[in-house]
Amino acid sequence: MYIERILAKQLKDSAAAFPVVALTGPRQSGKTTLVRHTFPQKKYVTLEDLDTRAFAQKDPRGFLNTYGTGAILDEVQRVPELFSYLQGIVDEAKHAGQFILTGSQNFLLHEGIIQTLAGRVAMHTLLPFSIAELQRAGALPKTSREYLFQGTYPRIYDDRVSPRTWYANYLLTYVERDVRQVKNVSDLGAFQQFLKMCAGRIGSLLNLSSLAHDCGITHNTARAWLSVLEASFVVFLLRPHHRNFNKRLVKMPKLYFYDTGIACALLGIERTDQLETHPLTGGIFESMVVAELIRGRLNRGRAPNIYFWRDKSGHEVDCLIEDHQQLISVEIKAGRTMVEEYLDGLQYWRSLSGDRNIPFLVYGGTERQKRKDVHVIGWKHIPGILQDEL
Repeated sequence: MYIERILAKQLKDSAAAFPVVALTGPRQSGKTTLVRHTFPQKKYVTLEDLDTRAFAQKDPRGFLNTYGTGAILDEVQRVPELFSYLQGIVDEAKHAGQFILTGSQNFLLHEGIIQTLAGRVAMHTLLPFSIAELQRAGALPKTSREYLFQGTYPRIYDDRVSPRTWYANYLLTYVERDVRQVKNVSDLGAFQQFLKMCAGRIGSLLNLSSLAHDCGITHNTARAWLSVLEASFVVFLLRPHHRNFNKRLVKMPKLYFYDTGIACALLGIERTDQLETHPLTGGIFESMVVAELIRGRLNRGRAPNIYFWRDKSGHEVDCLIEDHQQLISVEIKAGRTMVEEYLDGLQYWRSLSGDRNIPFLVYGGTERQKRKDVHVIGWKHIPGILQDEL
């Protein structure tokens, strides 16, 4: 079953304007399926194939001349030598949509493009399925807890694979293979422990020194390993918003996972019902909502522009989205029953930010309502925050 991806429209628009379109995203997020479905007329070449990669490495010019009229080059970061030769070919041909590049390591692909293809390439990121995509396909889980446990990776939905089994194998493959591509991590056992410790801090302020100490590694090692997790789209850091309204603000970022299925696997959560009482369910739910908002922005070709706000007194808004001249504020609560106290943080924020603010509260239930001028929405309605549906 092919589930339509929202990003397809942006890819087509970019291919009509740029000679090169690059698509990054985590492994198994559906990049290959998307580009082959979106550009069926183009030849497809994967650089994961050993013979093909050897050809590209030994004779980059000859390899690209073979596909001079254009092609999809999958996992192109495996042969970074190609970027320089691509520049000459697209400059000579001067027509849009010539090459479609994909890669699973954002750092390696982005670094090559900055150095050689700046101004010639449109960059996009494909994360695993969004709520809107699963809703359109009739595949969205019924409850928020089921969705947190199943996560968002296509194989879970396309092949009905057990999340417990699939994520265990995905993490093993990621650590054994992808980590070595991005960074030379010599102690994979320590890195796996670091990954689990990051999951234990999901939705929390990141104190890198404390994390390093708890893992028994240096601060610099922790920073380097965190960059690996960011580059391979496992975790992301949400930065504090810069406007202080004369308040002292915290400066540390918050740590989140792009996919809650991965986080659940790392935390040893093996069944949906464990999320009813797990102490980190709130952080996992918060991670899901923030990642969904980032995914929604990226799927429409927009920069995420998403932050959080917290002052030294403990007043906080979980998520702030800069959208044109307005700020969209989002408070996130995992509870499935709406209670009035959930609105306190938004009410305080509105007293500071004024009319520029559009407030939402996302909770683990399903209803939509309006209270004290706040849009209260269940988790299934998160896409409406970015689509002006409310």
